[in-house]
Parts: sequence; C-alpha cells; structure tokens
Amino acid sequence: MSDKSAKKKALIIKKAREVFAEKGYLNVTMKDIVEACEISRGGLYLYFSGTEEIFLEVLNEPADSDEDNVFERAVKENATSSDILALFLQEQKRELLGRNNNLQRATYEFFFANPMPAKENPVKKQFDSAVAVIEKLIIDGVENGEFECEDPKGAARNMMYALEGLRIMSQTVGVSEKSVNREILYLLKGILKEEV
Repeated sequence: MSDKSAKKKALIIKKAREVFAEKGYLNVTMKDIVEACEISRGGLYLYFSGTEEIFLEVLNEPADSDEDNVFERAVKENATSSDILALFLQEQKRELLGRNNNLQRATYEFFFANPMPAKENPVKKQFDSAVAVIEKLIIDGVENGEFECEDPKGAARNMMYALEGLRIMSQTVGVSEKSVNREILYLLKGILKEEV
C-alpha cells in the first residue's frame, strides 16, 4: 500500500470512528462514512466492502488518545502502582460519564448483531489485556507494600467485570458521578493495604 493509500485509509478509519461514536453501529451506512470522509462512494469501496469491515478495523486501530501518553509518563516517572491504577480508573470514569466520544454503544450493537469466537473478538482481547495490566499493577503493589491481595488475577478480573457492568449501565439507564465514585472506591478498598 502506498503512502497516499495508507493516509487515505487512516482518514477513513478516523472519520468512521467519529460516525460510529455518534450514531452507534446499527444506524451507520456507507453513505454516512462517505459524507464524513468527503470522498466518493467508489473511493470508500476501494478500501472497505461494508460497515462491518470498517467497524472491525476501527476496533483494532488504537484511538488517538492522551491516555497512553499519561500512562507512559507515569511509568517513566516511577509512579507507584496505586498511582497508575488510579490514573486508569480515572480514565474509565471519564468514559463512563460520557466525557469522551466513545464507541461503547456501537460496540455492543455490533457484537449483538455479529457474534464471533472469543479468540477473534477484539473486545475480548482488549479486556484480557487490561486484566493482565491490572494484575501486574496489583502484584507490583503487593510487593512494594501498597496493596494486600491473595488473588491478583481474580481481583483484576473483578475490576474489569465491574467496570463493564458500569459501562452497560451508562449506556442503558445512565450512571451518576457519585455512583461511579462509590463503585471505584469499593474496588480499591478490596486491595488497598489498611493503615495500622
């Protein structure tokens, strides 16, 4: 793929992400993406055959985000495990409260309409990756005396399942900042070392 083609494909993915974040998955047509990209229908079909293919590419392509930079900076600055976990949970809170334009609704719609094996599912891969990172943070926190936890992997999975439940609630009935704070505090109380 030429440099020009790669840039065009990247533009399509970026604009499609915005359209899916705004409209969900089920309400998006190829025409919507054509209009967002300001390209011809034929130009879009050179790269993608349909919205399903585009959406999977959107899910597999990392979003432009300062989140990764914040974590990289925290690690380089030797932030504590609890500090890094707090940054992660703050980012989750922002997403839950809708302050980021995100793909939550579109993702749920897509996977209800297009079930796929877990080993091919990008959301499952992201979930497992997040569990692994949180597990490592908990293990490091236990080793340096910040956390108490007999089952770091179980605690990490529990955090991710709780966050996923909050995501579903945020998309269906809504969640308040107070309720998100309460749940995050509850998750942290399960691993924070008690002061003596």
